[in-house]
Amino acid sequence: MHEATLCVHHPTVNEDGYASLAVPTHRASTIVYPDGASFMARKHRGFDGYTYGLHGTPTTRTLEAQLTALHGGLRTVLVPSGQAAVTIVMLSVLMPGDKVLIPDSAYPPVRSFCEDYLAPRGIAHGVYDPMIGGEIAGLIDPTVKLIWVESPGSNTMEVQDVPAIVAAAKARGVLVGCDNTWATPLIFKPLAHGADFACEALTKYVGGHSDLLLGSVTVKDMALRQKLKEILRGFGIGVSPDECQLALRGIETMSLRIAHMGKVSEDFARRLVDHPLVERVLHPALPSCPGHAIWKRDMGRSSGLFSLVLKPVADDAMSTALSALRLFAIGASWGGTRSLVAPQAVAQDRTATAWTAKGPLLRISIGLEDIDDLWNDLDALLVALEQKPAAKVA
Repeated sequence: MHEATLCVHHPTVNEDGYASLAVPTHRASTIVYPDGASFMARKHRGFDGYTYGLHGTPTTRTLEAQLTALHGGLRTVLVPSGQAAVTIVMLSVLMPGDKVLIPDSAYPPVRSFCEDYLAPRGIAHGVYDPMIGGEIAGLIDPTVKLIWVESPGSNTMEVQDVPAIVAAAKARGVLVGCDNTWATPLIFKPLAHGADFACEALTKYVGGHSDLLLGSVTVKDMALRQKLKEILRGFGIGVSPDECQLALRGIETMSLRIAHMGKVSEDFARRLVDHPLVERVLHPALPSCPGHAIWKRDMGRSSGLFSLVLKPVADDAMSTALSALRLFAIGASWGGTRSLVAPQAVAQDRTATAWTAKGPLLRISIGLEDIDDLWNDLDALLVALEQKPAAKVA
């Protein structure tokens, strides 16, 4: 062969005796076939086969299989983000004239998607009190095809009664999807409690290192998986094997990380209850948190995310105090090795339930730093916020 050909065609090497604990990163756009007959029959490979890199490689299949096993499902599909996991579910089961119910505590972009994308296309949505439980039956009319839950709410931490909501939904033939990012399947398994879709932002605890964007949807019904894959194929949506490899590496330590972060978050939450600047601590492990009894019944463990409702402080005081932090980074995500804080606006996103707190909500994500160092940094933040701003000189 000529050198130009040798540059293109890779040699076959002996792999006998080679074994690695790392999952190989298989990158591909084109999938080649051994012969013409195989190519002509490629449509029969289905969504579990390999037909084109956009639809999966062995790397993505490995992550899908691992998540499926953790959730106790039949299949998992991967998408580019946690938000995409939510929207792909909605697009797969909702048609013009249908309606989806979402909790008032839902991740704000979910509400925006319903208002800005679904509504103009004839798909309605209703917003319900996240603590409604089985009484959601009163909101289910013939147009409702999907009920969305997010438990706990990722800002205000309400733990929803998923089994009660599922029971009400199933009695009327309605599907239920659950954003399970806070809990992960290590703490709560939505499918085991009757939900049809278990969605997660793998960006958070699965990735675990704040360096990837990825989401997943796990189901126990192959027909639902078929609908999801058809939507992904139609929109041309796929995920990078490199992102999946990072997620596969992160998932190996997820159990240890969550166990540590959850223990620290519960410890800090209990310490902060009596802080003079703290109006309320929103942590599912505290009896005062909405849905605590449900958390105790269905979960019993915590991850590293919780929130503080502070007494009123000036915006400039908050900005100054946040800027003085040494260990906590200021960021809107969570679940990584670095601890994070982020003020969150809540009131404007509430329509079914009123948010009456006068002070700011500060969301805290516990990472893997030394516990005493973290506490000292957080305490210093609160001390700084307690200081009254100097009076203005006339």
